[in-house]
Amino acid sequence: MTPAARLQAAIEIVDEVIASARHDGPPADTIVSRYFKHRRYAGSKDRRAVRELVFRAIRRSAELPESGRAAALGLAEDEPELMELFGQPRGPEPKVDGEEAAVAGIVPAWLTSELSPLVAAAEWPPLLERARLDLRVNVARASRDELLGQFPGAEPTPLSPWGIRLPPDTKVDDHPAFLQGLVEIQDEGSQLIALACEAKNGERVFDLCAGAGGKALALAAMAPEAHILATDSNRARLSKLAPRAERAGAAIESRLLNPPNELQELADWKDSADIVLVDAPCSGSGTWRRNPEGRWRLTPKLLDRLVLQQKRLLDIAAEQVRPGGRLIYAVCSLLSREGADQISAFLDRHSSWISEETPIAAGRLDGAGRMLTPGHDRTDGFFVARLRRPC
Repeated sequence: MTPAARLQAAIEIVDEVIASARHDGPPADTIVSRYFKHRRYAGSKDRRAVRELVFRAIRRSAELPESGRAAALGLAEDEPELMELFGQPRGPEPKVDGEEAAVAGIVPAWLTSELSPLVAAAEWPPLLERARLDLRVNVARASRDELLGQFPGAEPTPLSPWGIRLPPDTKVDDHPAFLQGLVEIQDEGSQLIALACEAKNGERVFDLCAGAGGKALALAAMAPEAHILATDSNRARLSKLAPRAERAGAAIESRLLNPPNELQELADWKDSADIVLVDAPCSGSGTWRRNPEGRWRLTPKLLDRLVLQQKRLLDIAAEQVRPGGRLIYAVCSLLSREGADQISAFLDRHSSWISEETPIAAGRLDGAGRMLTPGHDRTDGFFVARLRRPC
């Protein structure tokens, strides 16, 4: 493919990403893969170059662009050499007078007032920097020191004692350590949330919103003899846990929940869990480094719905915690309504519960919890709080 043809391909892909964001369709990575699945003529260099163009265009625009062409014209304002490709054979049509380019930005305008006060404008650029790849060592079966030398360019993560940091786009899914269950892909921030639970052998540990089980696997590595229950209401996500647990040698019970019947389906755990982790569905604003089009998918209506869902999940979780047990709440969000405000409201509803210092050496105090940010901690953005039920 010529450079002009690559730019035209990127425009077509971004058009699909925009449509997908409007209609809650597949993510950009899936769209890129699908595009080239039907264009076998494109070589690996072409695919890599087009993908880079696509994600540079997505990162540049905080607001949903009018079109892929508008996004590309915006990119060309920053990279004048791209403007020369407009009008070339197999490339995009020449720019016409009055044609508007997408406006550059980091945070959508409507979201700026929702950000935690800790996320000042000076910290916005790191929200979109390309994230490096973090691995979590399965400490039930190996040590970080044993594995560091097996990955080129590896270095220990500075905050998590379990983590290995690799360059972006490192491929690990065919590495022997991954195939043997000795490592899992997991951002350092997610590792710290598992560490904040301080799970111990013999405890009853409940991961309420387990998804594909990343944090449940981390808890199982931390406490191999704990009784761990991982639940979710999404069958497709939860089905990924069993093969991952088998690869890691982890004993994890899983259970599919059917809203709004969770309390009945969890009757055997009521008032008995030593730890309940609520890694709640959220805006994902802390993961824009990895999913920059998430800014295009989030709307005020969706945020309102997520905040209500988090409140409901916290109240469900509270009923499972034994007297003296602990509840850990986490969201990969930088928004106060999903973090500090959510916990403040919980403590208003459950006034006898006790807020505890989160036992991680990272982040900054944000209300009754801690906020980790890409700019301050070099992790994905997370809010995490730890609460204890009174005896």
